[in-house]
Amino acid sequence: MKTLLCLFALILTTLVVVMPAQAEPTTPGAREFPPGLQIPPAAQPTPDFDVDRATQAYLDLLTPEQRALSDAYFEGGYWLQLWGFLYGLVVCAIFLLTGLSRWMRDRAERITHRPWLQTVIYAFLWILLGFVLALPLSIYSDFFREHQYGLATQTFGGWFGDQLKGLAISLVIAPLLIALLYRAVRRAGARWWIWASGGAFVFIMLMAMLSPVYLSPIFNDYKPLREGPVRSAVLSLARANQIPTDNVVEFDASRQTTRISANVSGFAGTTRVSLNDNLLDKTSLPEIKAVMGHEMGHYVLNHSLRLMIYISLVLTLGFFFVHVVFDRLLARWGRRLGLRDRGDTAALPLAVAVLSTFFLLMTPVTNSITRQAEAEADMFGLDAAREPHGFAMAAMRLSTYRKIHPGPLEEIVFYDHPSGYARVHGSMIWLKENLELVRRTEAERAARGTAPQ
Repeated sequence: MKTLLCLFALILTTLVVVMPAQAEPTTPGAREFPPGLQIPPAAQPTPDFDVDRATQAYLDLLTPEQRALSDAYFEGGYWLQLWGFLYGLVVCAIFLLTGLSRWMRDRAERITHRPWLQTVIYAFLWILLGFVLALPLSIYSDFFREHQYGLATQTFGGWFGDQLKGLAISLVIAPLLIALLYRAVRRAGARWWIWASGGAFVFIMLMAMLSPVYLSPIFNDYKPLREGPVRSAVLSLARANQIPTDNVVEFDASRQTTRISANVSGFAGTTRVSLNDNLLDKTSLPEIKAVMGHEMGHYVLNHSLRLMIYISLVLTLGFFFVHVVFDRLLARWGRRLGLRDRGDTAALPLAVAVLSTFFLLMTPVTNSITRQAEAEADMFGLDAAREPHGFAMAAMRLSTYRKIHPGPLEEIVFYDHPSGYARVHGSMIWLKENLELVRRTEAERAARGTAPQ
């Protein structure tokens, strides 16, 4: 236990020393575009319209300072993924090498003789202590770093309060899931990974249904979309795509972040399309319509179910990977670490370390699965909203904290959404193929005096 505390103190001290060496905090105003739609002259729908020239004109809206800041933030995230993985391995090693994991198992066995309840007690302690050990890196990556780049709005107290809410939810749900997992391990033997995969798919579906109704409102306030032109335009777009209008809501993300976003959450009867208040307050109507067209694409194309199936298949491979590698590690090192067999809860940190390694290796696959669905939603949104300039401008706003033009391999490995360049270029291709439609729409807006701002 003394080793555990010393290592924790060392990690915390290192982070405290490193953080002041970072650059000065960035204000949102220095990073963000001002409100309103910006259409570069080269992107106007003229007879000599050129896709590449229009795309470059949009990319040039980023100042050199904005682009450097965006690249630094996003590329730093690559390293943060690696350090997060290594940090997680260190946490797992602490549980195993200090005897902490064995102590938790033994403590649970002294409290009760029921195996499932022993697992619940062990999992509760594991999640709680794991949260404490992971906290130094979380404070840096999710609080200090986000504030440094002007992407966060919460005080430390507000941020930590949200972390405690997440911990409380984990302490209620995760011990029961881990108990079910170990029941499968003990009952099914070498076939445990098959049963675990099926259970994981059911759990993912249940969480998808329950999260919008019961979990998301714990962190944010969700309410019907505010009255006004935006509501009229968004609900019209929803009706045109046969989406129930009571499933379109807004939420107060500005209490946590400066980012603009929208999302589709839920499954079956709980599916809804949500806009955050930053999107409503910081962008123009064409941008909002374009973003909502994209999100409605996820809804209409039933991406939620498809992604659940794909991720469940990846998780199945992950469980099989754990089954093969974990048994070999246990045979070689189990006795030295005081671990009995695969059904020993004290071996959970070792299994988690193996599964984490699998998902690190599978990063290009999982990112590509999501990126493909996002690209499909992009195309749907352009056809549905018919706002190529709105979508291009929204992509530029996101590019103030996402590297806008990565290399091909970089995009495959690290991007779970199409790059800003790909999105702007796709918008300009759509515009070129629909020049007459766009010119007619802009002429009608000008005649009504409703040109986008």
